[in-house]
Amino acid sequence: MGIIVQKFGGSSVADTEKLYNICKHIIKEYNKGEKVVVVVSAQGKTTDRLITEEKEITENPNPREHDCLVSVGEQITISKLAMCLKEKGYNAISYTGWQLPIITDSVYGGARIKYIETEKINKQLEMGNIVIVAGFQGINEIGDITTLGRGGSDTTAVALAAALKADRCDIYTDVDGVYSSDPRIIENVTKLDSITYDEMLELASLGAKVLHNRCVEIGKNYEVPINVKSTFENNSIGTRVLNHKDLEALYVTGVAKDDNITRVTLIGLENKIGRTYKVFKLLSDNKINVDTIVQSAGEHTVKNISFTVKNTETKKVLKILNENLIELGAKEIIHCDELSKISIVGVGIVNNPGVASKVFEALYENNINMHMVSTSEIKISVLVNKKEANLALKAIHDKFYL
Repeated sequence: MGIIVQKFGGSSVADTEKLYNICKHIIKEYNKGEKVVVVVSAQGKTTDRLITEEKEITENPNPREHDCLVSVGEQITISKLAMCLKEKGYNAISYTGWQLPIITDSVYGGARIKYIETEKINKQLEMGNIVIVAGFQGINEIGDITTLGRGGSDTTAVALAAALKADRCDIYTDVDGVYSSDPRIIENVTKLDSITYDEMLELASLGAKVLHNRCVEIGKNYEVPINVKSTFENNSIGTRVLNHKDLEALYVTGVAKDDNITRVTLIGLENKIGRTYKVFKLLSDNKINVDTIVQSAGEHTVKNISFTVKNTETKKVLKILNENLIELGAKEIIHCDELSKISIVGVGIVNNPGVASKVFEALYENNINMHMVSTSEIKISVLVNKKEANLALKAIHDKFYL
């Protein structure tokens, strides 16, 4: 008898009918003799509604009180689901993040898990009960409720699976696994039977919405087997996230799109040792995540540096840089927030020459201009105009016959 962790997102628990529907998946595993732990999100658009109500009060909420407010949605879901299971004759008990507790740091709105107390869960599992845990939330060491940020319930589920040494973590979504690209944009996508942690981590970081990158990172670090399945299909096979796969079968796994990209360029930065360090130290101190970085050759006395950030960070980044423009030794700052990043991912890219040229060929054939390019052993990313992003996504996807 092993431990199985199941996670259900907001669309899977949106109303009472759907709560009873996910009971089928929970009961199926329980009746196999498995010990079942379930992690759930808030129902439907509950969190969005809470944020809307918050904005009616203030546009700049206190971070501590914000986390206290938006954590409520998951508490509603866990209690309702426990009631549904009991109505079906199965013993279930619910816990919030702070009741276990799930201990986090104090970065409100984006907390990271430090450790999880599993004593209560193990005791309930030994008693034959189904344990339901609120995703997305925890508590810091001074007793404040914290939230884990976007994709927080995925992170909770995989972290619990790691802490409990579970046999696997099943992530239930509204799609039947991971696809070679976004099926809402491209018709001829392929569902992947398996994908490596590294590939999934890249796709999640580059705009794919199926799994959050933090949960994949935990899965990789603790070797937690992750299955992505459909909530709405009784016999969903889904996609397995693994350590390795046959690299010869498919050297490009998928293509992802992220529309929320801003490129920032510092013009005329003094070409002196330490200037680049100062720029990114300043951004790091202000907790700004930077992605693609391109620096000019640094001819003569000046150089230019371009980098990308999420659109949500644009105002903050520009404010910080402009306030420190003289100290940084730059002449001016320009930016463009009408860009998208298109990325191809595959652990086989490094062993297959000519991948980059095929990407560029696909864009050339469709008259699409590239603004920036970045590469690694398992990905190639290009920055294009946002209005051409869907065309670029399809062109690259089709070029590799995915």
